[in-house]
Amino acid sequence: MSPKMPTPVELGSVTDKTLSIKWSDGHQSTYTWMSLRLHCPCARCRGEFGYHPQPPAAKDIPPTIRAMSMSRVGAYALRFVWSDGHDTGIYPFNMLRFELCECDEHRSERERGNAGTRERE
Repeated sequence: MSPKMPTPVELGSVTDKTLSIKWSDGHQSTYTWMSLRLHCPCARCRGEFGYHPQPPAAKDIPPTIRAMSMSRVGAYALRFVWSDGHDTGIYPFNMLRFELCECDEHRSERERGNAGTRERE
């Protein structure tokens, strides 16, 4: 039996300096807007099939980047409309919770090279 995917129980606001998410497993995540935009998972940013673009770099994104709006996509993801007009990325909860979280715990794991190897509850 696979573990239950954590889901957001509290979402911060797009007017905040950073995005915060409290998860159903009790974890509190934080994200900078720039980091979320840099890690956009859409086909235009990451590619698909025979299309393999260069992923966005910080120099390609305005330093004042912000989400103008945020919405749920079904019961599995969030979608942002960005101040640079980009709006096609769908960020699955697992990606947000386990891969992109910028809390001290996850940042330390990535620095040690253990991202994604923690046992998921």
